Amino acid sequence: MKGLLKHRLTPGFFTSQPDYVVLLSLSALVGALAGLIVSMFEAAIHLMTNQRLHFFDSWQLPVGITALLVILAGAFVAALGFVLTAKLAPETSGSGIPHVEGALDGLHDIRWWRVLPVKFVAGVLTLSSGMVLGREGPSVQIGGAVGRMCASLIGKYPYAPHVLTASGAAAGLAAAFNAPLAGILFIIEEMRPQFRYNFTSFKCVTLASLMATIVLRYFHGQDAVMDIPTFQVPPLGSLWLFLLLGIIFGVIGTYFNVWVLRCTAFFKRYHRNNILRVASTGAALGGLFALFQLFLPSISGGGVALITEFVREPMAWGIMVLIFMVRLVATLGCFSSGAPGGVFAPMLALGTLLGLAYGTVAAGLFPSLVAEPGVYAVAGMGALFAATVRAPVTGIILVVEMTDNYQLIMPLLMTCLGATFIAQALGGSPLYSALLQQSLSTNAPPVAATPTPATEEPENNNNTAATTTSTSVPTKAE
Repeated sequence: MKGLLKHRLTPGFFTSQPDYVVLLSLSALVGALAGLIVSMFEAAIHLMTNQRLHFFDSWQLPVGITALLVILAGAFVAALGFVLTAKLAPETSGSGIPHVEGALDGLHDIRWWRVLPVKFVAGVLTLSSGMVLGREGPSVQIGGAVGRMCASLIGKYPYAPHVLTASGAAAGLAAAFNAPLAGILFIIEEMRPQFRYNFTSFKCVTLASLMATIVLRYFHGQDAVMDIPTFQVPPLGSLWLFLLLGIIFGVIGTYFNVWVLRCTAFFKRYHRNNILRVASTGAALGGLFALFQLFLPSISGGGVALITEFVREPMAWGIMVLIFMVRLVATLGCFSSGAPGGVFAPMLALGTLLGLAYGTVAAGLFPSLVAEPGVYAVAGMGALFAATVRAPVTGIILVVEMTDNYQLIMPLLMTCLGATFIAQALGGSPLYSALLQQSLSTNAPPVAATPTPATEEPENNNNTAATTTSTSVPTKAE
């Protein structure tokens, strides 16, 4: 209860109307900058991938030699991305979301002058190699770093770093998925232990997400991220099938988190801050998935193109289950290796594959209930996200914004809530919270805030919050 009051009863951040206007203006600036940088990040990944795949075409070499050069180029750029991350900004490894959560909780400081260039460049290099990674998690960290950068310009306001970091993180996710509501909900639902609620902070997060989405759509258009069919609403009698699918994903999501933590711990023990080992890991994974990108493209990349392809033209359910299993192993290996990439898109691809396989079987068994197997693919996207991140509402809104299938709210509710309930019943922690705790327990953060023990911090902060709250009066701006 004290931990809850700590964030629910945070006093007014600013005491005058001009200060309030300054904060909102900075939030809009953070959103616009985050949207611009994330748009450039996406464009750079596509450009680098295309250059690596087709740079050697003009050399007119034998096909085998050209393929070998493409694979070696993938190994080189991935190794370079790993080395840049390990040498210049180790906090940019992985998605970066746990680092942002730690910063919001006062456990980390964001070295934005390092995080922004390293995450951008190393992320472009690593993701363009063909590894099974997403750009969405890095976009959240980039947005959070933009927020901290803007906050550093106004040292007058002690609460600005928290609000602008949260606003930038929301803007980064909104721009990455072209999903402003999902960006807002991600901060409120996933980062609820760290985010300090009041009307001003909520307005700032909302405004930043809006501005980031406007900038993104200016450059990339207003279409949904995934060009998949718009499905009809399934009959109410089929909702139990979606609940069963959610139960399956609840079990898978629980074990997925356990496997991620174990694989992450393994790679940390293997690397031991040895640059040669870090580089060799990047080269091996980059070369392997560059090979897959040439000959088995469904096993490489983040998976957004795979989702569109499979929903429009499903394969036999057995083949989709096989691809799901292979990509599951690939996702665990790539995400846990320390690469500066995320797991959002790979999780959505996994959910699509298993959901589509489930829907194909269900359509054969219950033809009167299942009109389109693709409906289960959409539900599966949200279900795996909900089970791993434990943010069901964010998962639902994220999927409907990405696919433009707003009419599938009911099936998504059944699947995502079922997955969340089962995952909670089986125990364990949400993925990003568990990764944050693992990083804190294994090694100190690169730039730490005041080294207050984690077990003492809530009580101390609660006392401060309670004392301050009892004397504060909400301002008109709030």
